[in-house]
Order: sequence, then C-alpha cells, then structure tokens
Amino acid sequence: MWAEEDRPREKLIRLGSHNLSDAELIAIILKTGTIKFSALDIARNILNELDQDLNKLAKCTLENLTSFSGIGPSKAITLMATMEIGKRRQISVIKSKPKIQSSKEAYDIIGPTLQDLAIEEFWIILLNSAGKLISRECISRGGINSTVVDSRIIFKRAIAQGATSIILIHNHPSGKINPSQQDIALTKNLVSAGKILGIPISDHLIIGNKDYYSFCDEGRLN
Repeated sequence: MWAEEDRPREKLIRLGSHNLSDAELIAIILKTGTIKFSALDIARNILNELDQDLNKLAKCTLENLTSFSGIGPSKAITLMATMEIGKRRQISVIKSKPKIQSSKEAYDIIGPTLQDLAIEEFWIILLNSAGKLISRECISRGGINSTVVDSRIIFKRAIAQGATSIILIHNHPSGKINPSQQDIALTKNLVSAGKILGIPISDHLIIGNKDYYSFCDEGRLN
C-alpha cells in the first residue's frame, strides 16, 4: 500500500505526468508532508488559498510560501525554483532568434518574464531589418505603479546593436492591462523620437497577469 504522499509518484509512473492534477504535481515537488498532513494535503491547501491559480503561486515570495502550514524555507525554495524553470521554458524560444510578426509573438517572448513581477519593469525587444530578434533588454525597474524610462538609453542600445525597429514592453503588477495617461504620453514621445532617428517603434505591450495590451493592435502608434 502506497502512503498518501507517495501516490502521486506512483500515478506518474503508471500514467505519465500529464495525467496528474496540479495538487499532485506540487505534492511530488514537496516530497514529504508533516506528522498531521501529507504532501498532497499541503499542496491542496496551498492551491485552495490561491484560488487554484498557478499564476498566483508563481508570484509567491519566500515569505508568502513559508506562511503556509507545512512549508519551510527548503520546500519554499524548491517551489520557487520549479516555477522559475517553468517560466524559462516558455521563453527558451528566443534562443532561435525568431522573426516577430505579431503582438502575440512578442508577448510569447517576454510575457512569462514580466507577468508575475511585484514591481514594474520596462523592457525593449530589438529587431533587425528582417524583423528577427536581436535581443531583449531590461531598461529600468521601478515600484508597484511606475518606473522611470530614459529614451536616450533605449535608442543608444538600439543603435549600438544595429536594430532597425523596437518593441516596447512593460508590466502592470496590478494585472490590469489598460494603458495609463503616462503610458500613452510615453509611447507618443518614443514613437516621435523613433521617427526622427529612423528606428521606428513597432509596438508597445502592457503585460498583465494572463493577458496583454498592444498599442499597435489598437491603432495607437500614430
């Protein structure tokens, strides 16, 4: 007879990882439970507290995770590392230097990096004349509601790497994707500067929890 905390492992062996529930997969990561609760009990409790939302789990800090019963620093660190590996897998496509032809393709490259952050960050994606990725770079990090963006830094990096167009990206830690007046004003200024320098801004994405807003798709890059 398998102990309850071992049953997810036995199920994975028999049926494969894709047949396990989120709680069962987390239980395997936790490995062991406590005297009172199995690893599966602890996993279920975590998911219940987080509304069954793995995106909320990915945002948890060490302090957040250790506040759950049965989760010490070691288990919390293991969970955080596992969630980070999952995000990095999603963005591993950038190694192939893909051609970016839509807001969705740009989002796929940067979204997993920004959607779980508790602070606002501003990034750029630099593209060559064929529309292929040159690099993606963080320009600034700020607070919960804003970050300072220096247009000189953006275009200096674009010129240094021979970029012929730029995609702007920043996240909203609140999860809301509608642009603020500050976002709109910044976009207009950078679009104008790009026209003067001959390095156009091809889009500006705002990243939320599970979605994004595209200035290009909404026709707001004029």
